[in-house]
Amino acid sequence: MQLGDFIELKRGYDLPKKHRSAGKIPLVSSAGVSDHHSEAKVRGPGVVTGRYGTIGEVFYIEDDYWPLNTTLYVRDFKGNDPLFTYYFLKTIDYRQYSDKAAVPGVNRNHLHTAEITVPTSVAEQRRIASILSAFDDKIQINHQINQTLEQMAQAIFKSWFVDFEPVKAKVAVLEAGGSEEDSQLAAMQAISGKDADQLAQIQAEQPEQYAELQATAELFPSAMQDSELGEIPEGWEVQPVGNIAETVAMGPFGSDIKRDSFVDQGVPVINGQQLSGLFLRDGKNNYIAEGHADRLRKSNVCSGDIVITHRGTLGQVSIIPDRCRFKRYVVSQSQCFIRVNRDTLPPMFLVLFLRSHAGQHALLSFKSQVGVPAISRPVTNIRKIELTVPPPCVLRAFQKIATSFQENIMSRVGEISTLTQLRDTLLPKLLSGELTIPEAKEQVAEQQDVAHV
Repeated sequence: MQLGDFIELKRGYDLPKKHRSAGKIPLVSSAGVSDHHSEAKVRGPGVVTGRYGTIGEVFYIEDDYWPLNTTLYVRDFKGNDPLFTYYFLKTIDYRQYSDKAAVPGVNRNHLHTAEITVPTSVAEQRRIASILSAFDDKIQINHQINQTLEQMAQAIFKSWFVDFEPVKAKVAVLEAGGSEEDSQLAAMQAISGKDADQLAQIQAEQPEQYAELQATAELFPSAMQDSELGEIPEGWEVQPVGNIAETVAMGPFGSDIKRDSFVDQGVPVINGQQLSGLFLRDGKNNYIAEGHADRLRKSNVCSGDIVITHRGTLGQVSIIPDRCRFKRYVVSQSQCFIRVNRDTLPPMFLVLFLRSHAGQHALLSFKSQVGVPAISRPVTNIRKIELTVPPPCVLRAFQKIATSFQENIMSRVGEISTLTQLRDTLLPKLLSGELTIPEAKEQVAEQQDVAHV
């Protein structure tokens, strides 16, 4: 049958920003939910894909929604299961139905003529969708755990290096007439989040962990000192980014990377969607040839480098993890990057600072007030940003914790990649008969046994 016999697609609806009002109804663009509004245009559940701009993404919307005019949405499921329809539409190569224009667009009428093979039994469609959604559930759980781990890492950084809680805990005890031993215990409480009774229990049941916590607390001073940034721990220093960075550099000129220079495989060009979290998220990249990337070597980045958006969605800051998918990347014309001198500072320290409230405030203080949102003179101004840097012994203790977080997060990123690949290979095999539903369920069970959920 043709796709038009299976479902009917329709163009979304225009809604300029000036006509939008606050509400909970999702506005769905070709890149996904991009805003909210007070009024729905279509009843949920719904399935939406990009018509113009971002092509190839497919979104399942549970509730009522408003598809924008850059999308195609399923107007009529013709009795088919919406969730199955969502998974099936993800298998289509939309580039075959794209207009040959500077900005790609899908021809709906052309798309409706696509020859497809799908089960006509809605019960079978639902069984297949249930199997695939089980993978999505596991993927979502891993994403949520990683988000929590990122928040925990950020919270530890804030406690130690922004709020100086271990140091201030010591100072408060000593100023109240307490002993050095009492101040040490107060710092341990600030670091661990445990009270005195809980620490006593750890000392009795886990003496090695207690000793490590005690050693960490001893690294923090018991006094504050004045600085150009206000009071900071005694013996710590204020340093500009320029002093701790090996390189602060811009991405290439727009003319250096054009749409017609993209290839199927090669060196990935980083896009803003990959900079939503603490770590760069490998995704659907555009690629340039190895030789092209060699010519742009000043814009090449690798593990440990920090990528910052300087034009467009300001505030995006991510680090390329040690276990990244590619040996190197190229930053886009809207990005710049920092390569930290690792002998001076762990890169994780700087990226957590730049993602903190203090770091974001410093970064956005250089925002240009005209035109497209941008940081003025990015390299010069980023090098000027000042932060409080502790002694090497404290940095080493923090790096040990940060490394543990990174390894845990990247382990789950690997699981997400495996689950995604398996999910995306199941549907074609189920449709072709290469894989039966019982066999697919068995693969789901196997992944459940190995996934850390």
